[in-house]
Amino acid sequence: MKKRITALMVLTLAGCTHPPRAPSSPVVALPPAPPARERDVFTGLQTQQLRALAGAPVFTRRDGATEMWRYDTASCRAFFFFTGTPAKVQYVETLPRGPDGGANQDCLNALRARRS
Repeated sequence: MKKRITALMVLTLAGCTHPPRAPSSPVVALPPAPPARERDVFTGLQTQQLRALAGAPVFTRRDGATEMWRYDTASCRAFFFFTGTPAKVQYVETLPRGPDGGANQDCLNALRARRS
């Protein structure tokens, strides 16, 4: 009987111990925020305004409430994403991308220049 009580006490105490802690990871600082970009002239334009500024797109696609227009220049492609009512440009992307990872300003300038 004594052995059973002792075994029960040992098991009870074993359940009270905490599991071993994993070694803590070193603290890594977050990278700096990307540089603030200038607001481009295309963001906020309605469809008819973009068409007047850049002409007819070479490709369009609608996915749910978002519409995408693609324009090609000799050196790049520009993608304009419209949402809302009335539809307005919410986001601009280019291939190749700009040096900061955003839209390439040279590409957007080339797109505007070909209509001038």
